[in-house]
Amino acid sequence: MKRNKGKKALLLSLILMMTIALMSACGNNNDGQVNNSVVGSEPPAKSNEVKELSLFIDASWYPVKEWKGSVAEKITEKTGIKLKVTVATDDKQLPLMIASGDLPDLVFTNANIERMSDSKLSYPWNELIEKYAPDFKIDPTRIAIHTMDDGNFYTVRNSFATQEEMANNKYSVGSDGNPGIAVREDILKELGNPPIDTIDNFIKVLGMVKQKYPDMIPLIMDKDWIEQYFLQQFGVEGLLDGWYERDGKVDYAIRQPEMLEFFKFMNRLYREGYILAENFAYTNDQIDDQYATSGKAFAHSHTVSIADMDNIKVKNAGGSYTFQMLPSAISKSTKAVSSGLGFAGTFITKKNKDPEASIKFLEYLASDEGKKLTMFGVEGEHWTWNEEGYPNLKYDPSDADFVNSNGIKWWYLYNDGVMEGMLSYVPGAQKTKALMERKAFTVYKPELGLIQLQPDSDEKTIKTKIDEMIKNEKVKIYLAKSEEEAVANYESMVKNAEKIGLERLVDWANQTYQKKKDLFKK
Repeated sequence: MKRNKGKKALLLSLILMMTIALMSACGNNNDGQVNNSVVGSEPPAKSNEVKELSLFIDASWYPVKEWKGSVAEKITEKTGIKLKVTVATDDKQLPLMIASGDLPDLVFTNANIERMSDSKLSYPWNELIEKYAPDFKIDPTRIAIHTMDDGNFYTVRNSFATQEEMANNKYSVGSDGNPGIAVREDILKELGNPPIDTIDNFIKVLGMVKQKYPDMIPLIMDKDWIEQYFLQQFGVEGLLDGWYERDGKVDYAIRQPEMLEFFKFMNRLYREGYILAENFAYTNDQIDDQYATSGKAFAHSHTVSIADMDNIKVKNAGGSYTFQMLPSAISKSTKAVSSGLGFAGTFITKKNKDPEASIKFLEYLASDEGKKLTMFGVEGEHWTWNEEGYPNLKYDPSDADFVNSNGIKWWYLYNDGVMEGMLSYVPGAQKTKALMERKAFTVYKPELGLIQLQPDSDEKTIKTKIDEMIKNEKVKIYLAKSEEEAVANYESMVKNAEKIGLERLVDWANQTYQKKKDLFKK
């Protein structure tokens, strides 16, 4: 019996010693985790474990398809989040996903912001911020313009800035998403460097090109940037499918008094042989680039970065000629009205596996550090901060291959127009000069952007029908055989819009505008 008691005592002593050893191992571990060398212990959950969230980008043209590159890697390092990215194949894919309920963790969209701003589909940012990220501060203007009828806001668009924000940041000159035209410098010199400072002088130069170089296309246009530059030269506010405001009331853009002069001008370009009829039927946005960079076109209409981009492509292909930008204004009537509320926004869907991590991920992107990382690249590697208040870039932001391969700009799931506008400030760059010229004649009316149609509403149906009709009828105006025919086709287009229900749409728009414009009162 004594021998058995001795064995029990020895066994209890051994158990006590092992327990003390285990407790000591736990307490002495510097990172507060159990020492993995202890027999029988479970591996700890890593504090820096990377979480993967799925992201759907609702833009089939998006140039970045995978979560890779130095910017993505740095964002993962800072947030512990990496993204499994899917880019839309067409504009029908997201609506089908919504209908089926097959949504990812995050959705980044421009075209379906109103549809995704629904508590059945997405988490309200305000609720997630209150619960998980109380230090995530968003200014009242951005909250106001994104708040839906249910009192919640479900996203904040990137690329938005108020007129005051832009005015207070002189190095924020705007984004690439603004129209411009570039012309061949060598040909202009051969023609005697005639001035292109008015619309009439531009037409004269196109005529000189056609006469001296009959095999060359005087003006080639990107399929998505056909109208914008010239609309602004005639003082037209907005685009063909948008709104304009006069004396406190809004109307549809096609009924602006200046619109007919624009259409007559475009028709003249066609009738005098300065543009191609097939340019209005292009489905590929690379065709115009090929004409310009292969020496087959004199002028190239696209965005403010087109001269810089074309020059890179021509040089890489072994060419020797260069393009220069036309002035942003070649008319006394030139006007640009910014009614945008930004470009696209990120939604945290109800299918999201980790809403807390998602809102904290967006909180980092919304920080000063996050916005600079997203927009400019990795500090030190891609840029350094200039004491004047802008980034000294170590790369050419017009070099699409470099920008896209490093993931610069395109992960702007949260950013703003001020930061994006600084990406374009490159002293000496043609794009910078064009944007600074444009900034001088830009007027901000973001309240027009609040005229937002609800999905499946009667007004949305009317507008969709009108816009589809305009898309078809405008080409008939452009390609009319005479100015008289162009005018008749324009008047017919407006009448067709009125038959579809334009007056009802405009009445609704004015009621909405009067309610929401007060958000911007001081």
